Amino acid sequence: MPGKLPVGPRFGARWPLRRLRRSAGRAPATLTFIALFWILGVSTSSLRSGPEGPLLDWAAASVNTVAGNPAPLLLCCFWAGGPAGYLGGTLLALLAGLPCERLLGTGRFLLAGFGGQIAGLLLTTGFAYLTSASIGDWSRALVSESFVGPMAFLAAAAAAASARLGTLWRRRLRVPLFTLLILLALYGGSFSALTVLGAAAAGALAGPYLAGRRPSIPRRLVSSRREARVLVALAVLASAVGPVISALSSQAVGPLSVLQYLFTDVEVRTPAELDQVCGDAADSAQCVAARIQLRAGPAAFFLATLPLVLLAVFSDGLRRGRRFAWVAALLLQGAMTVLAAVRIGRLLAGEESGIPTPGTGNSVALVLPMAVPLAVLVLLVLTRGLFSVTAPAGTYRQLAGTSALAAVLLAALYLGAGLVNRNGFSPAATPGLLAADLPGRFLPVLEVTSRAPRLVPESLPAVLLYEGVGGVFWVLVCVLLLRSFLVPPCSPATADADRARSLLRAHGGSTMAWMTLWAGNNYWFSPSGNSYVAYRMDLGVALSVGEPVGPRDELHSAMEGFSAFCTANGTTACFYSVGTQVRDLSSGLGFSSLQVAEETVLPLGSLEFKGKRFQDIRTAMNSARKQGIRAQWTRYPAAPLAVKDQLHAISEEWVADKDMPEMGFTLGGLEELDDPEVRCLLAIDEDGTVHAVTSWLPVYRNGAVAGWTLDFMRRRSNGFRLGMDFLIASAALSLQDEGFSFLSLSGAPLARAEAETDDDGPGEGPPVMDRLLDRLGETLEPVYGFRSLLAFKAKFAPEYLPLFMTYRDPASLPAIANALARAYVPDLSLGQGLSLARRIVDRTA
Repeated sequence: MPGKLPVGPRFGARWPLRRLRRSAGRAPATLTFIALFWILGVSTSSLRSGPEGPLLDWAAASVNTVAGNPAPLLLCCFWAGGPAGYLGGTLLALLAGLPCERLLGTGRFLLAGFGGQIAGLLLTTGFAYLTSASIGDWSRALVSESFVGPMAFLAAAAAAASARLGTLWRRRLRVPLFTLLILLALYGGSFSALTVLGAAAAGALAGPYLAGRRPSIPRRLVSSRREARVLVALAVLASAVGPVISALSSQAVGPLSVLQYLFTDVEVRTPAELDQVCGDAADSAQCVAARIQLRAGPAAFFLATLPLVLLAVFSDGLRRGRRFAWVAALLLQGAMTVLAAVRIGRLLAGEESGIPTPGTGNSVALVLPMAVPLAVLVLLVLTRGLFSVTAPAGTYRQLAGTSALAAVLLAALYLGAGLVNRNGFSPAATPGLLAADLPGRFLPVLEVTSRAPRLVPESLPAVLLYEGVGGVFWVLVCVLLLRSFLVPPCSPATADADRARSLLRAHGGSTMAWMTLWAGNNYWFSPSGNSYVAYRMDLGVALSVGEPVGPRDELHSAMEGFSAFCTANGTTACFYSVGTQVRDLSSGLGFSSLQVAEETVLPLGSLEFKGKRFQDIRTAMNSARKQGIRAQWTRYPAAPLAVKDQLHAISEEWVADKDMPEMGFTLGGLEELDDPEVRCLLAIDEDGTVHAVTSWLPVYRNGAVAGWTLDFMRRRSNGFRLGMDFLIASAALSLQDEGFSFLSLSGAPLARAEAETDDDGPGEGPPVMDRLLDRLGETLEPVYGFRSLLAFKAKFAPEYLPLFMTYRDPASLPAIANALARAYVPDLSLGQGLSLARRIVDRTA
């Protein structure tokens, strides 16, 4: 019998440790590799500084050694370049090798790892030879470097093993992995970075074959708005991190490494470089700036890369769909792109110097990297619709006020402490010098070599004050921005939704009434204030979300008032997914009707799954019991993090396997689960793995919950096959024991029970529209399976209740159809829409 979710060790620290021990027992190759890794390191005295002397010809792969001795192609993974390499390699082997070997099996794991490593080394070597004439500096750097360590082996194995994962988890692994590797290759450009990237690419290509299937090209890059937001945020984050990677590396030679000079304004200096810059001109502006850069600590580097840091912060807001983050990232990315283009223009015109160019040093090597920030800018413009979540009014006014107060206090600290420690600066600080220098403490370091700074900190307290004031301020701003993205979102309809919730609890509504509280709805309230209609407004059509909510004796007046409201505002009223009573009442107001769905209802009180017709249900219940799977009730907001993450994975995997975007409107998703009054029933096994999930919406009658409506249904692709049968049956029995009177299995859009089709009700729609809806249902069936869903629900022997769409003017049907399509599939692309329309026409012809 369903009960509460366990909160003990099942979701505590012992659970992952137990699974780690199980993985270790199934991964002999990984454990053997780790042992050999350390034994060879100790026996060859390579732990401190890596392999040396004659051993290099066998342990380190490079362009020269690969050409003369192929052994390093296979053996280079058994050594590392120093202590950090040995510790990091061991950690990565444990984190990546154990699960990958478990997924692939020992033989395939070794084949993927060694095969990918060899492929990566050969590809990098060939690339260095083939490009030696076109990208001389980069090619010469590749020829002079070597590779040692297990990174290529493990990256190839991880990429190959991802082919055995579901769609969502495969994407979750590959997107961050390849984003990082591409960043390191394009910005760092080292032999090692290219080798690991090539190995991972080879592993990803070989993965489907090792998994026993042919590779398939994904039809769609993203599966849902949430995943699309994550990918856009990742692109913005990558564009911010790349130049920092180059700036932190003294030997960055990648084709995009030039962006470090355009987007970071402090070049890290070494003492030797300082001597070369200063020479005899110890008092020159360049020499003074170089001395500051040599002494610059983390705070100075933070200020130098501040625009990129802010972009990284805004990427978190983009991940959460925040409109403010989108606007800020767009403006900042646009400003950075324009400034970088101006600097390149000045350099090409001979008005600026000091920016080294990769490759051959020609103008193309400077102009081509500009495609990266420009592409990110275009991406933000094209994905504007993904970022519609707004913070409550006043959130950013409060943030600006707090930031301004912090700036005033820190400015006062700089002026006061600077005067107290005036002799710590060169020349001695005065109020005028400190005030003139103050803006530079808070702004990114710009054109630091164009003129000598007026104040140079000499003592340690002066350095801390000089660098710390701006750093503290911007760290505070970043923290405030990150916190603002966590503030619960707000929309103009929030107050109306709260009012509607109160009315719904007091008066009740149809089985779909809880859907009227979902985000995206508008509200019309009756003059009495006791009834309301939730609707979606699109292209002049007001599409109701189910029936009016309120006292039943106000139902007719509420429908009449809403229709008059729409007429007065020049919009078309359409009551969608309403029952027979509303259909009859609307007929008296001059509305026509069409049946658009079939609702299935289970009366509770004496429900028993006995007899031949419930054989499939009993089979599901018995199978679950034998496999140790039980039903557990929970509320999504209070569920453990491990459960929430699994629900996200199951949902995204389900959506990713569709040819079309996830539907909305009267079909809820994960966002609709996040409600304390919505109950979730999970099919969960002894290891804490969630196999399937259903959500149930409360149905209020006379101020109390009388029944529940099924909404969200998802099953893990490789989980318990009868999960839905088991969960619905478990929910029915459990809710019956709790005293509820009915259970609605919800409506199936564009599907009807043939025996129950109403062909002679009042206001029957035109036959051509009926045929169009039938063809639309047939077309969408392979994607969304509405008719299969209705057939699935038939095994519970429910009562069938038709649901209708009522409308006043048949001439408005094309506009209503368009509004329905946009309501159910708001993320439908132009290409998908044209493909769908073509399929409908073909089936209708």
